[in-house]
Amino acid sequence: MKTVIVYASVHHGNTKKVVKKIAEECGVDLINAAHQSKADLSEYDRIGLASGIYFSKFHQTILKFASENLPEDKKVFLICTYGGSANYKSLEDILKEKRASVIGKFGCKGYDTFGPFKLVGGIAKGHPDIKDVEDAVCFVKGLQE
Repeated sequence: MKTVIVYASVHHGNTKKVVKKIAEECGVDLINAAHQSKADLSEYDRIGLASGIYFSKFHQTILKFASENLPEDKKVFLICTYGGSANYKSLEDILKEKRASVIGKFGCKGYDTFGPFKLVGGIAKGHPDIKDVEDAVCFVKGLQE
């Protein structure tokens, strides 16, 4: 089964750190949505969508990519990094329109200096850490079984 993760990692590289290790350990393809706005995903059996959470939403790059490129009736999993809390709703709304099956969700803390967090030096310093990354790899390996 062929797997790809489409990701956007914008500020501190939190999401990129997670998905790069997943790609190495699980043999999945990666597409950086910030550099590639179009892709044919029809050959993939499982599609991961990953980004940081901004104002309780996935990054606009991922939302636009999914809306424009995700084929209908695909198996999809979601990965997010966040300073505050995980929130999948913005992407789930698009997936519902595409009749996608959500086969799993993973979220972990990520260093965040957005807005008022900058004034205190950021939150979730040191994240994603080794355990966060290992947990993400285990999550994707579990989907591949």
